[in-house]
Parts: sequence; structure tokens; C-alpha cells
Amino acid sequence: MDTRKIARALILVAIGVAISPFTSIPIGIAKINPAQHFVNVIAAILLGPWWATGIALIIGILRNALGTGTLLAFPGGMIGAFLAGIAYRYSRNIYVGSLGEIIGTGLLGAVVSALIVAPVLMGKTMALGALIIAFSGSTIVGAIIGIFGLKLLERAGLARLKPERGRPSNDPPL
Repeated sequence: MDTRKIARALILVAIGVAISPFTSIPIGIAKINPAQHFVNVIAAILLGPWWATGIALIIGILRNALGTGTLLAFPGGMIGAFLAGIAYRYSRNIYVGSLGEIIGTGLLGAVVSALIVAPVLMGKTMALGALIIAFSGSTIVGAIIGIFGLKLLERAGLARLKPERGRPSNDPPL
């Protein structure tokens, strides 16, 4: 394992957990959290889909232990993180990666949450449409912040984003 990846993952987990009490918004049985989606976008693009999914899992566990999350954090965060990483891996475009986060969380995460997690694991029901709207709003805000965060990291020289397909890179190989 790469020590830098582990360090980045730990920093992203710490950020996701530390700012979640300030960005957690209760909507019905859900607590939406744009900070999770911000972290998902950054993790997916800098580290890849599996790391991003693991980071979302750990943040979900810690948020639930601290009372700032619900079981809906797992499908909402993990599916979005994974799809963001896959979308970025195949497109090499941070906007497409962010769109993967939005579709993964806003649509697929909401469907899994409404049809499986809420009724089976939480014993509650919630309207699918309401969850799609809540999850989509949260993930859109978080994805936009994630894009800005990536641009700032790149500008500061702390991250080097992969070039978009069809564009040559002037960066020396690692």
C-alpha cells in the first residue's frame, strides 16, 4: 500500500467526521450531509473508487457512532463514492466524476435507502421522491464544493489531476 494514499484517506475521513455536525441537516428520518459528498468527490478523484467507498464506509460508521448520521449514510455515501470513482477513472474528467457522485447518491442511494435500508433496517418508511430530492440536493451542493476543493488543491500544488482524454499532459511521469 502507498503511504500517501493511506495518509490522504485518513485526512479525508477526519475532515468528513469533523465537519459533519456542522453540515448535517435532518429531513425526516434522514440526515443529509453535503460534507460527505464533498469528501466523496475528492476521494474518488484523488484515490479511486475503492478507496473512496472505504472512506465513505468509515465516515458512515463514525457519524452513526457520534449520532450525526443514520443508516441511510451507508448507501447514500458509498454508492455515490464508488460511482464517482468509476466515472472519473473512465472519463478522466472531474465534472463527470462529480456527476457519478450525484447519480450514485441522488438516485441510486436514495432508491436503496427508501426501498431496503429504511423499511428493513430502520423499520420506517419514507417516500422515494422525498429521499431523491433530499439526497440530490445534498450531493449537488457537496459535489460543487468538491470540484472547488480539487481545483484549489491543484492550484496549490497539492494534487495533480489526470488530464482529460484527448488532451496531452505536460506533467512529467511519476
